[in-house]
Amino acid sequence: MIEIQGLYKRYHYQHSASGWVLQDINLRIPNGVSVGLLGRNGAGKSTLLRLIAGMDNPDRGEVRRLCRVSWPIGLSGGFQGSMTGRQNVKFVARVHGGRYKVDEIIRKVQDFAELGDAFDEPIKTYSSGMRARLNFGLSLAFDFDVYLSDEATSVGDRAFKDKATKAFKDKVGQASLIMVSHGEGILKELCQAGIHLKDGRATWYDDISDAIAAYHAETDAVRKPDVVAAHKVSATVEQDAGVESHIPEVNNLAEARQQLAKYKAEFDLAHIAFDRAKADNLPPRERKPIGDALTAARERLHAARRRVQALQPPQDDD
Repeated sequence: MIEIQGLYKRYHYQHSASGWVLQDINLRIPNGVSVGLLGRNGAGKSTLLRLIAGMDNPDRGEVRRLCRVSWPIGLSGGFQGSMTGRQNVKFVARVHGGRYKVDEIIRKVQDFAELGDAFDEPIKTYSSGMRARLNFGLSLAFDFDVYLSDEATSVGDRAFKDKATKAFKDKVGQASLIMVSHGEGILKELCQAGIHLKDGRATWYDDISDAIAAYHAETDAVRKPDVVAAHKVSATVEQDAGVESHIPEVNNLAEARQQLAKYKAEFDLAHIAFDRAKADNLPPRERKPIGDALTAARERLHAARRRVQALQPPQDDD
């Protein structure tokens, strides 16, 4: 069991209204229950995982770990950059005591991370993905009661993602998970309960579907104006005709410049909507129409610019 009581956390560079990343968090995570952790970007999900892992300390309150808890899988920090992957694994295996055979841990990590010859190269030469894969393999090589995952199943290519997901599934029944992920499918597949972080506060849900619904309600409320605007932009685009045909003919440079200003405003609106969709990590099917609207708006803007250029009088070489 993990108990969180009266937890507050902030950083000196934090500029939120209250100053707190997390405030008055009170949770009891029972044994054997896997939990999905949801919230918008910047809500404090990774911060809460680090606090649960003991990698950071709260400003107020406490975290009581009445079980063996892993470090957050998916975070690439914690390695010594001048040491090789093998040396880092050996060091961690020795720190965890004599109950583990060091050579066996090294073999498991090497097989799982699939780093090839890079396993014997300095960590500082690794990409962030390689570090995360090494971290993933190292975490799974030890027997924890609770595994913490920070977007761990999004690391690597499709084959490695499938391998990571299977590894978590194999742990179900032996251990539980506290998982940060924007993939609703994996959350529903592996987690029973959910925690939704909003404005620094945490709400517990016994059903992961209810936590996902709460997260959707929050993100929909925030992005609704931008999404509506994006659909308005998209509606102005005829999918079966050329871009030029969507720009009404104009007879003089002044009208062409007014037209250009109009399509520049349209493009800016579509760009805001697309940036919001990326920030919210919308699934591809929801992001596609917003991306299509941005592409169409960009093409209309370019066409309007070409029209202005065509109507401008030639420059006098003198």
